[in-house]
Amino acid sequence: MPELVEVEVYRRAAGHLVGAEVTSVRGVDGLYCVGDLTPRRLSGALRGERITGARRHGKLLLVDTTGPVVGLRFGMTGVLEVDGAPTLGDLVYGPTRRDPRWLRLTLVTTGGVLAVRDPRRLGSVVLDPDTSMLGPDAATVGLAALRDALGSSAAPVKARLMDQHHLAGVGNLIADEVLWRASLRPTRRAGSLHATEVRRLHRHLRSTIDDLLARGGSHQGRLMVERRPGGRCPRDHAALQRSTVGGRTSWWCPAHQH
Repeated sequence: MPELVEVEVYRRAAGHLVGAEVTSVRGVDGLYCVGDLTPRRLSGALRGERITGARRHGKLLLVDTTGPVVGLRFGMTGVLEVDGAPTLGDLVYGPTRRDPRWLRLTLVTTGGVLAVRDPRRLGSVVLDPDTSMLGPDAATVGLAALRDALGSSAAPVKARLMDQHHLAGVGNLIADEVLWRASLRPTRRAGSLHATEVRRLHRHLRSTIDDLLARGGSHQGRLMVERRPGGRCPRDHAALQRSTVGGRTSWWCPAHQH
């Protein structure tokens, strides 16, 4: 599923089209458009504009043009394609086949073709998205900002990490990997972490994201292969425990995560 790491890969791929002119917008799924946006309005707003940049805030890809900013969210199964090829491998929880009916948006430019393929249609496209409701980006968040994001909340620390209003970009797989590396139980109250634990969490949040980018995906963490019934902790070989935290399935080690 696309988390911060996957969308960063998409951002880098979209960056290769900077300077290209949008010549046409094809195959826009009307149900992919947010608010009063329609396929016709999207096409009219972008045709003839040049791509000037590609940015990311959390899981949101922002494609800057000489006109409006295009905001793309990828939901659970959205994949960015450039010139007909996926920009990364198959998503761990997505289908492996590529059905042309799953194309939700195609931008044809003088530098190449950018398209979004989304089997479950849980992503979206919006023009000039408001990012003010998103928390700081998890890849660059500072220690003080992370401390503020956790606050004095009684919510589980994992749920707080995945709350995009407080911290943008962390999904289920990254959260489990970070907390496992930081030796923190996902069900701990966010506000119960003391200063040393917050510093440790911050260090592992930043280093885990860098490591997963180098490995090629949010599903490439050390814990991932053991996230299953009968799985054991890669660190101390204790049996992993399965819990539901923030509505998501969580795997963690009761031997060293406290």
